[in-house]
Parts: sequence; C-alpha cells; structure tokens
Amino acid sequence: MRRGSGGKDSTYNMMKCVENGHEIVALAHAHPPRTGAAEELDSFLFQTVGSSVVRLVGECMQVPYYEREIRGTAVSQTLDYAETLDDETEDLFALLSEVQRAHPDVGAVSVGAIFSSYQGNRVQHVCKRLGLEMLAYLWHRDQTELLHEMMDQGVHAVLIKVAALGLGSDDLGKTLGEMEPKLMALHKKFGLHPCGEGGEYETLTLDCPLYKKRIVVDESLVVTHSNDDYAPVVYLNFKNVHLEPK
Repeated sequence: MRRGSGGKDSTYNMMKCVENGHEIVALAHAHPPRTGAAEELDSFLFQTVGSSVVRLVGECMQVPYYEREIRGTAVSQTLDYAETLDDETEDLFALLSEVQRAHPDVGAVSVGAIFSSYQGNRVQHVCKRLGLEMLAYLWHRDQTELLHEMMDQGVHAVLIKVAALGLGSDDLGKTLGEMEPKLMALHKKFGLHPCGEGGEYETLTLDCPLYKKRIVVDESLVVTHSNDDYAPVVYLNFKNVHLEPK
C-alpha cells in the first residue's frame, strides 16, 4: 500500500518498493476539506496542494484509491508522538485502517519521507498500531543524488508550490529537469534542500514508469497563500486535467 501525496518523493519510493519485490495494491490519500476553501492547510504532516488531482493517480496505476478528509490539526507538535485526540495523525490512522479492512493481506506502507523525523515518527507510530511495516527507501539519502536519480528513472514531476527565497510563481508548472539548474544554484547560495525537504517546494508527478496513463494539466490558476517580499508562498490550483494513454 502506498500512502502518498502524488509528489515525486512518494512516487519514487513506490518505484523502489516495486524494485525490491513489493506489490502496490492500493493508494491512500488524506485531503483537505472540499468546501471551496484553499487547498493549502499548512499541515505539519500532509502535502495538501494538488489533492484534487491525486485521485487520478489510482486510475493511472489501475489500483484502488482510498481517501479521507483531514479533520484534525497538529495538536501534538513534539518530535515524538503519542496518540492524541483531534491530531491530524489520527486521520492517517483512520485512513490506513480503512485500507487495511478492505485489504487484510496488506503488510506495509510506502512512505516518501527523506529527512523529516517529525513525519517519519508519526507514520511509524501509526504503522506500529496497525501491525504494518513502514517502507522508506529514500530515508537519509543524499538529496542532490536523489533528485538526479528520480529524473534519470523517469519521474516526470512539476512544481506545484514554492515557499523559499529565490523561488516564485514563474517556477510553478516547471518540470524537475527545467528547475534542476536553479535548484542547484539556490542550494549552493542559500542552502536550499535540493529535494525540497525543508518545505521549499512541492511537486505533482504527471508520469512515471508505474503509470499506465499520464496526467495532463489543461488549466490551472496561481494562488498566493502568503505574499512575502522575500519568499512568497504560491501554489497551483488545478481547474482542468485529463488522462492520456501512454
């Protein structure tokens, strides 16, 4: 099973799972409330930008897709986690519990975490409660090496949110290949994490070797979440997308 956001990291970790002999039997995604409000929740645990498109990943991969609305918040913000009422981690527990009921043979969860112990500890806590193994093949990998490896292995992802000095609305919608020189330059100049592990940017995977179809963006709108002079937070709101056979 894959718990994911549709971004490059969760996608590539899923590819590594398959490479290591695992089978992806379902996709699980936690999404923000669909009440017309902005997609960006400032969640400590989940990537929420692009949530409206993630459902298509299940169709691209031809596996069952499960989702749950994020109802909690980051009530517990310590590095370690213990079961906490109304915390967003409990939404993850409820989501994976639903998948486990539908697929009782599931034994593990694919997670694209690289360096975030905050996120990794919470997913590990949920997995332990459910008797599942957490598969995190990207954990503590060198980010420069990892970014190039993802591109070389056919992960076609575009930036859908930026929140860092040197990045702006002009970078939204660009592929990793198009952004690689700029990301490396910002890494050298400001210490930007090449894979965006510090929250500098988020992505959506439009195509990869595991997809039977590719996602095509027809129309999107740039949304300003925070109009900071030095590091504005802007993201894409997808208005129209479709799938194409490969």
